[in-house]
Amino acid sequence: MCPSGFGLRGTSQSPLNIHALLFDELHAQRDRRLWDALRYGGAARRQPLILSITTAGYDRKSICWEQHAYAERCIADPTVDPAFFGCIYAASPDDDWKDPKTWHKANPSLGETITVESFAADAREAEQSPSKLNAFLRYRLNVWTTQDVRWLSPDNWAKCGKPLSGDLEQREWYAGLDLATTYDLSALVLVSQADDGTFDVLPFFWVPQENAAERTQRDKVDYIGWIRDGYIRATDGNVTDYDVIRRDIVELSQKFNIRQVGIDRWNATQLATQLQGEGVNVTGFGQGYGSMSSPSKQLENLVLSEKIRHGNHPVLSWMAGNVAVQTDHQGNIKPSKAKSTERIDGIVSLVMGLGLHAVATAKPAEQNWDIITL
Repeated sequence: MCPSGFGLRGTSQSPLNIHALLFDELHAQRDRRLWDALRYGGAARRQPLILSITTAGYDRKSICWEQHAYAERCIADPTVDPAFFGCIYAASPDDDWKDPKTWHKANPSLGETITVESFAADAREAEQSPSKLNAFLRYRLNVWTTQDVRWLSPDNWAKCGKPLSGDLEQREWYAGLDLATTYDLSALVLVSQADDGTFDVLPFFWVPQENAAERTQRDKVDYIGWIRDGYIRATDGNVTDYDVIRRDIVELSQKFNIRQVGIDRWNATQLATQLQGEGVNVTGFGQGYGSMSSPSKQLENLVLSEKIRHGNHPVLSWMAGNVAVQTDHQGNIKPSKAKSTERIDGIVSLVMGLGLHAVATAKPAEQNWDIITL
């Protein structure tokens, strides 16, 4: 047996002669080195037996996801590999994770290896805490999630999918601009507060055309459909065309009353200078806890209280489901691109927009002077 996270001394130097291997919790392997070292250790045996068991994970570039996808292929068509036996007990994406029928579907031994009462207690905790929901889905229902710890509950986010309200062109808007690498998505998200205190969100995205096709095939993300339906603008070539982004932002600033655009200056100095030269009010926005924590917590509260409207924009909703946050020892939070396994640029931009709005609309502190004469 090889427990997850356990290394075998000498596997890279000395050959193995494995008759049977039981590899537990494959999802915990950060890379494929140990798996490959053991996988081919039975080559000298006539009938080597390899058993791999695991709960679901979240990294779709992992060896575990590779094996999961292969098992699905072999289950659907055993002729793909007659020597491979795949068996998956899991809830389906459209199953109600709160329904006991779903629990039994993913756990044939429910009531024997784990009590129904204990399972129900775990479900109640997951319902109250988005951060615990992903763990419940993976470890109890064998559902692959998009990141380790979910920040924004998909149910709560979906409830905020109402259409935007009011005369949008007459409102004041604050925006965050997140320029990803030159090979991937860039995002501009506009934020405006309505008279009743609720917020409306207008997202815009750009992606290099050639990379969009590649990502659609590789990661099963519907970039091509989103481009076709107008949710993403594709720029020519395989690198981001910042001139197109600049022209689009200038055009948007002429249509909407955009008071400020927050930008992380470290990778966008030239674009920021060009936008300022064309009359767009660009300001630097730090990416540390000091700048990001307060608007991140505000976004969380707005989603929980259904006081934000995003119009069910599919790209922004996809990113909301990808976000994981990191927390410091003082309880500050911020969206983490390192912990999130897919793109979150739109949510980062949304947080920046909320941050700019909060600063611009903050009431000055009242000063009460008590003059005492002696």
